[in-house]
Amino acid sequence: MDKQSIEQVRSFNRTMTERIGVLNDHFLGRNHPLGEARLLWEIEKEGSKIRELRRRLQLDSAYVSRLLRSLEKQGWVVIRTSKNDGRVRNVQLTGQGMRERTELDRRADNFARSLLEPLNESQRRELVASMSKVEQLLTTSMVQIRIADPISRNAKWCIDQYLYELDGRLETGFDPALSTSANADELMPPAGLLLVAYLREEPVGCGALKFHGKRVGELKRMWVAPRVRGLGLGRRLLSELEHAAIGARIKILRLETHHALIEAIDMYRHSGYREVKRFSDDYYADNWFEKRL
Repeated sequence: MDKQSIEQVRSFNRTMTERIGVLNDHFLGRNHPLGEARLLWEIEKEGSKIRELRRRLQLDSAYVSRLLRSLEKQGWVVIRTSKNDGRVRNVQLTGQGMRERTELDRRADNFARSLLEPLNESQRRELVASMSKVEQLLTTSMVQIRIADPISRNAKWCIDQYLYELDGRLETGFDPALSTSANADELMPPAGLLLVAYLREEPVGCGALKFHGKRVGELKRMWVAPRVRGLGLGRRLLSELEHAAIGARIKILRLETHHALIEAIDMYRHSGYREVKRFSDDYYADNWFEKRL
């Protein structure tokens, strides 16, 4: 990473925090800091689980507890223990809290207008487009990819979503029993591995490897959740799997796919995979690819 890029990111951060007013305790002219306002915005109308708020905002328990105590003291929220599980605490906005959030929304809209008003129409379009791109890239940078146990809840959820999507996209539907196997025991070291991608600790994608001997590996279960498509996550998962294969001294990676999966085929081709002759008898496969690492 070059020093100039680091300095530009830091400069952007300084300008952004100064311009949006997060350096004082009166965010948007109200008598509370940004942290409290952000928490008010995140609480759903029907209430939210506190642990879900912590996960979503990626904040530690002690800090969230301090924010909630302050909001409760001001009469904006009520905190209750779940009737079904004593370990779960829920937070809900009071009527006063709803009015405060409405006022914050009004002020946030006015602040957004104040950013755009000094600019001409061309500059406004450029700023809005740039903000959209920055948000997309920052979201991409928040995604974490980790090795997962194939029988873990998150891994099973991703694979189930993958199978469900295949069943809907293939004209014949999809029956895993007719496809090349990718069972849990085949996706655990040393037989293979499974990667799961997380955004704000929610699973949003997966990809797996099966190792065939010492030279050949097979890509399986490549899937990205629809809501995060366009972030380049598929290629990132593919790259991580390739690095894992290289670490396992795999020389050749193979995969099979169906012609209906146009986006996947395009990704493989642009990532250096070339079409080869049939190497499996998978019922659904009609495209076979290979890449030498």
